Amino acid sequence: QLQASGGGLVQAGGSLRLPCAASGRIFVINVMGYYRQAPGKQRELVATITRGGSLNYADSVKGRFTISRDNAKNTVYLQMNSLKPEDTAVYYCNADVLILGGTRFDDYWGQGTQVTVSS
Repeated sequence: QLQASGGGLVQAGGSLRLPCAASGRIFVINVMGYYRQAPGKQRELVATITRGGSLNYADSVKGRFTISRDNAKNTVYLQMNSLKPEDTAVYYCNADVLILGGTRFDDYWGQGTQVTVSS
């Protein structure tokens, strides 16, 4: 399972850090990332990071958000700086996981954490 935390209410220009830890019968995790969904909108990609460290960011967060991971802890982090009201959304962590004894990678989602940025 994926356990996300770190959401909350912050003023515009502020920062938040979202950690998300994977646990269970994990053999290896390939891509980890964060997606977000604002009210009335579709879920969208925020950032992803491969096991080898390759990064991908949505244009809207480039230069403000930084994604990183600790492979030994099966944990991904999203550092969000210079937050804007339009960053307000539920943030979901995601991981592509091969479980022990498994034969394919499967997609897992965290429960979602609310980030609210006030103007």
